[in-house]
Amino acid sequence: MAKNNSQDKEKKQKRDSFLFSAFRGKLLSSDIILRYGGNILLVVALILVYITNRYECLTSMEDIRRLNRELEIVETERVRVRSLYMSRIRESSMQQLVDTMRLNLKVQERPPYKISLK
Repeated sequence: MAKNNSQDKEKKQKRDSFLFSAFRGKLLSSDIILRYGGNILLVVALILVYITNRYECLTSMEDIRRLNRELEIVETERVRVRSLYMSRIRESSMQQLVDTMRLNLKVQERPPYKISLK
């Protein structure tokens, strides 16, 4: 029983000393920074690269979504304009348009012929 109490006290003391040294700034001493400075810089650089890559990926995905929406709108507009064009190139529609503008144009009965010199 006494051994358990002493072990519990030692664990608590180690935990308390760790927290105490962390709050006092002794956890990252200049010795540790000099010894592991290169590794620390490498880890920080990798974290920054990860953050940058994730940001670029998210912005690219937003651009793709925006462009897809824009593409759907343009495709719908293309279908609408194409149907309007197809309705206007019909002979009856063209004749009606010419008649309303009073241009005095008529549909040619004979096909055009070619003049050639012999």
